[in-house]
Amino acid sequence: MRRKEGCRGSVIGATNWVDREVEACEFADLRLGRRFRSLLEQIGDAVGGSVPMACRDWANIKAAYRFFANERVNEADILGGHFQATHDRFAASDGPILVLHDTTEFTFQRNSTEPIGITYSINSGRDKAGRLRAHTVCGILMHSSLAITTEGLPLGLSAVKFWNRKKFKGKAALKRKVNPTRVPIEKKESVRWLEDLKQSTELLGEPGRCIHIGDRESDIYELFCAGQEIGTHFLVRTFIDRLAGDGDHTVSADMAKAKVRGRHRIEVQDANGTPQKVELEIKYERLQLRPPIGKQKRYPPLELTVLHAQEGGKPKNRRPIDWKLITDLPVRTLTDAVEKLRWYALRWKIEVFHKIVKSGCKAEDRRLRTAERLVNLIAIFCIVSWRIFWMTMLNRSDPNAHPSRALTNTEMRLLDRLVPDKNEPPNGRAISRYIIKIARLGGFLSRAKDPAPGNIVMWRGLSRLSDIELGAFSGAQNVGN
Repeated sequence: MRRKEGCRGSVIGATNWVDREVEACEFADLRLGRRFRSLLEQIGDAVGGSVPMACRDWANIKAAYRFFANERVNEADILGGHFQATHDRFAASDGPILVLHDTTEFTFQRNSTEPIGITYSINSGRDKAGRLRAHTVCGILMHSSLAITTEGLPLGLSAVKFWNRKKFKGKAALKRKVNPTRVPIEKKESVRWLEDLKQSTELLGEPGRCIHIGDRESDIYELFCAGQEIGTHFLVRTFIDRLAGDGDHTVSADMAKAKVRGRHRIEVQDANGTPQKVELEIKYERLQLRPPIGKQKRYPPLELTVLHAQEGGKPKNRRPIDWKLITDLPVRTLTDAVEKLRWYALRWKIEVFHKIVKSGCKAEDRRLRTAERLVNLIAIFCIVSWRIFWMTMLNRSDPNAHPSRALTNTEMRLLDRLVPDKNEPPNGRAISRYIIKIARLGGFLSRAKDPAPGNIVMWRGLSRLSDIELGAFSGAQNVGN
């Protein structure tokens, strides 16, 4: 087996974002590392464009397709440098870090599902004879873990798992044959939650600073035990009414008796986007939770905090807010409870990240033939999508940071020349000034009452900026000749 070579041989000083994300990569061959760096830069400069559009000439296009098809390349090689960069950003930050976990699906239109695999089957209606028809959806699933600060700044991915299915049976069909609570977690797809929790915690290196956050799908007793075993924390929206106390009643019975600890007002939007002020009743109790009956010999009872935030009445044009959370973190005051609710509300950030991968990078429009090739390409999209999301949120969480944190000197000079400031900038050479310039390239109007620019105008603006930079370079070359 050949000694693995990193990208370090092709990087001098990590001068831009690409260098920082590939510096710790290791590939089976130094040439693969160089090709990956080139591909990441090309795809990052043409967000949403096809591989031919990003690579521009036939030699680079062929090299890109060979890279995706190379048996010595996998998603771990591609994401290894980014994981290390996430660790470095985590180490440079302070305070608790939220690790958001979620699963998404990539579906593809193919004549045959065999080269890619399937995600699930859906009911397609009835045929002429009245028989139900099932439609198999071709695709890949991705479970990702995104580390963010409590201000919402994404530090990077800490774990990613891809998989597909050769066959699929829904939960209802499985329950007719076996009790799911008696199946070991190692034999379920749900084990991905535990694997990513452990991988993320090991990568970041400070378990006590990590709070792992998941939706109702992550309400897994084994995950609670795994978190306590490795000394990290979790905040999960509960789905199961678990046994509590001595096992003769459930959590809901205890929480029904619990007193309201306080009220908290928040602003939400209805289905029409109209903002509304909502008052939530908040309860929290420290309870002893017991494992499912079929697993009580393998797992111990746990002392955890259960937190309920409920809206009274029936609002129009939306569902009432009813959050039921479980955490190992202490909640002693109403302020503590509101803090945990605010942290859980940030879980939506990983949905935004997945949207950038799908809508910004157009991952589901790709025509590569096999799952392995698509996964390699999607892994690159993950790094590009993080960068877009990071720049968008950097403008909100640290607007006075120096622009060199995200942009090269050439990019700053071009933006100063092409996008003049509407008013005298109050904060001089701050990152917010340049991010707004990029957003204006992407169609952001930057009016006085406009909110901060979002991800869509950012990925459009970054693509335009890369084209402008290429044109400036070509013009300088022609003048030199």
